[in-house]
Amino acid sequence: MTDVVNSSTPQSEVSQSAPSVAHRPRRLRRTETLRRMVRENTLRVEDLIYPLFVREGEGQREAIPSMPGCYRYTLDLLLQEASEVYKLGIGAIALFPLIPSDQKDNAGTESYNPDGLIPRAVRSLKQSVPDILIITDVALDPYSSEGHDGIVQDGKILNDETVAVLVKQALVQAEAGADFVAPSDMMDGRIGAIRKALDAEGWIDVGILAYSAKYASAYYGPFRDALDSAPKFGDKKTSVDRKVSPTLVNKWL
Repeated sequence: MTDVVNSSTPQSEVSQSAPSVAHRPRRLRRTETLRRMVRENTLRVEDLIYPLFVREGEGQREAIPSMPGCYRYTLDLLLQEASEVYKLGIGAIALFPLIPSDQKDNAGTESYNPDGLIPRAVRSLKQSVPDILIITDVALDPYSSEGHDGIVQDGKILNDETVAVLVKQALVQAEAGADFVAPSDMMDGRIGAIRKALDAEGWIDVGILAYSAKYASAYYGPFRDALDSAPKFGDKKTSVDRKVSPTLVNKWL
């Protein structure tokens, strides 16, 4: 039978009979002041990353039905929005493009066009709001005629061939002035390949923002709506549906 320790039991006897516990995190929760001092996270405006959706054209702000209050901006209005965001204290933005259908193909070649929409946006943002951090999405789905994050052959995703294109995309974004590239495609080996290529080309200060896993869900449905990047066949369970919003990332490389 287990002994019951009552209020009259001396503290010395309690200590002698207590089990040996190596880790006692409750000692850091003893008082409100102590809990306030050691609590893990305090969310502040400077911790936020603001997603921005850019499209071709001029003077247009197009509502995104699945994202109330969010818009696709042409570059001129995007610069205004980024400036206002920075004044509010948000120091980083994540760029996502809406690519015209006639610029899409199975290999996503527009993704590494140095004069493409994202490189032009990055260069303009760095001139307009030089201190803001720019994070660029690295994936083929906005540029793919198939709506997938990889090159498709006979209904399957070609991993290694896709990685080669992602590397080109990341290099073009770095050259344009991106502070972080954010691969969201989940191709095997692409982080190492991108890091190696960035370093080889001298972009050692350009970081890689890694995504957390979310597996298959409808969480990214609104983003696919915003980018017109829904798959033309099947689903993305093998290539992309394990990513999460940049605001929820938990690992920086």
